[in-house]
Amino acid sequence: MAELHPVRRSRLAAGLTRLADWALRTRRRLWLCSFALFLALAGAWAAATPLGASPDEHAHFIRAAAVARGQLGGPEVMVKHTVAGVDSEFSETGVQLPAWYAQLPTEHECYSWKTAVPANCAPKIGSGGPTAQATTAAGRYHPAYYLYVGLPSLVTDGPTALYLMRLASAVLCAALLASAVVTTAEWRNRRPAMTGLLVAATPTALFLAGMVNPSGGEIAAGVLVWSAMLAVLRSPDPLLLNRRLARLGIGGLVLIDIRPLGLLWFAGAAVVGLLGHRRGALRPLLRRKALWAWTLLLGIASAGALLWSRNHPDHSVITLPDWYNSPSVAAKVAFDNSMDYIHQMIGWFGWLDTKPPVVTWVVWTGAVGLLAVLTVVFCRRRDSLAVFLVAVGIVLAPPAAQAAQYHLGPVWQGRYLMPFAVGLPLLCGAVLADRAASGGPALPWRRITATVVIPLALVNVAAFYWTLHRFVVGATGSLVNRHAHWLPPGGWVVWTALYAVAALLLVVPAFASDRGEDPAAAGRAGRRRHRLRADDPPLAAVD
Repeated sequence: MAELHPVRRSRLAAGLTRLADWALRTRRRLWLCSFALFLALAGAWAAATPLGASPDEHAHFIRAAAVARGQLGGPEVMVKHTVAGVDSEFSETGVQLPAWYAQLPTEHECYSWKTAVPANCAPKIGSGGPTAQATTAAGRYHPAYYLYVGLPSLVTDGPTALYLMRLASAVLCAALLASAVVTTAEWRNRRPAMTGLLVAATPTALFLAGMVNPSGGEIAAGVLVWSAMLAVLRSPDPLLLNRRLARLGIGGLVLIDIRPLGLLWFAGAAVVGLLGHRRGALRPLLRRKALWAWTLLLGIASAGALLWSRNHPDHSVITLPDWYNSPSVAAKVAFDNSMDYIHQMIGWFGWLDTKPPVVTWVVWTGAVGLLAVLTVVFCRRRDSLAVFLVAVGIVLAPPAAQAAQYHLGPVWQGRYLMPFAVGLPLLCGAVLADRAASGGPALPWRRITATVVIPLALVNVAAFYWTLHRFVVGATGSLVNRHAHWLPPGGWVVWTALYAVAALLLVVPAFASDRGEDPAAAGRAGRRRHRLRADDPPLAAVD
């Protein structure tokens, strides 16, 4: 792809390219830089969001603390809840924990769904105390994620334990996302692929990464699965195949172990990847022992996840409105809510009661639309078909899921779909990168990338600040948080500044120079370099 002569570049563009090329000098450096930035973003959400101020987080806190103490299950307890004015009985799991955990379910009630009320009304979270029964609606979920994030609760107590649980979740998600960045940087034409990755990392994905919520790990794993799957099938490289299979396998294990639905999302990524695979990619892939080793591990994980789900059914008794009485009605309601689900996947915070500035939705939707249009216009027919199938899946999956479980009521949320939906921008970026490398139209990717990722960074920061503002002074309070009612640890200025810096630096790798050679044609010299630096081969680039 043609590049502008360095003399004609602006100083800013040249500086961004030099910084990006420095970060991409080796895989290890790129991974560490990306990990630090994603950890800063998720960590800022973890610190700046009141404890319990994300969907069902109190249930996940209790589940994590219990699993870390060896309580994989417990007695079933039917708990009465009123949802949307309807009285129901939810099947929850009783566990034995320090008594203060039992107070968590009501921690958020004074301000959730009351956006004008700041979070300072929440009662103070205690610590220590005797052991008592607490109940959690997450008691039926697979314990693997909870065992990991619950470990900090064994060494500390009270709010500190809860914040450290959030940090553990942020570390996991940052590691998965950093691995996806490295995978994306291995494309010969990096800018389209990297742009797609940055579009996939929505504010909602970063928000949930910093919460104790399995959706955070599920989404990050989905990003890694799609990135690795597309690289394996569309940009084959025998020198990188084992690395990519390892990333695909790790992402798949996390995705499947968190929720059985992850098996369906993994299969969807595989089908879409196979639809547009590069000719000649399958035969060497099928000959790799690593493929079959990871397939075996994923098969065992899938069997375990399905068995766990089968042995832990939901016995909740949901009282549904008279009109919500059939699968077809449930499907129609979900279809009518499609735009809400899209907005939730981009950014919708708290207990789905805090919307970002509208510009966040507009810019992010526009970025996805631009990538999709470029793919349809400039790429092959079967690539357009793949994009179409993913888009159709995003629209039709919620109605299908609601129809299959209509007896549970309209429970679907956009975050449940995100492990699959992130595939749309990632697929578009990969297809455009592949097309550019194979002699497609010489699009001005430096300008396209800047036009997309810089506004994304700005509206990402705006979404963070607006959400923090809602908790600090309330949605109707002063736009500048001068008279704070609630403050996160360290104050709101520190976390806003950290988030802004990290969000802007995160887009820098998208400006890196393209790789100087096609890895598939690197030949003997490339293999020799790989042997010499097998621990961390360079990400070759030229300007």
